Amino acid sequence: MDAHKFPVTRTDAEWRVRLTPEQYAVMREHGTERPGSCALLQEHRQGVFSCAGCDQPLFESTLKFESGTGWPSFNDPLPGSTENTVDRNHGMVRTEVHCANCGSHLGHVFPDGPPPTGQRYCINGVALDFSPNS
Repeated sequence: MDAHKFPVTRTDAEWRVRLTPEQYAVMREHGTERPGSCALLQEHRQGVFSCAGCDQPLFESTLKFESGTGWPSFNDPLPGSTENTVDRNHGMVRTEVHCANCGSHLGHVFPDGPPPTGQRYCINGVALDFSPNS
């Protein structure tokens, strides 16, 4: 993430002002929120989930599903909204998902989701804001 330049950049101090301590730990330090701790896990209205770091629209609510993992899960992001990198932390190899606009860590994607994509974008709820459709 550090070598890539993103359209939205902020200093560390600016990130700390914009984000809560929990959001900063997840989005800038690649942390993970406690499973089941985010209210967005239970969000079922129609709308758009956006990056809490830069307001980039990321996921349509129509592609959200209940995975039973304790984190909001989606079949697919909006086109061009996320980028993936290899995450070799914690003794495993996973695919990290981050915002294509600001580089903030969002979560991971796994190949065990339901049809039609078979993907499970397992996203930290604190990394998201939700805007319901009018």
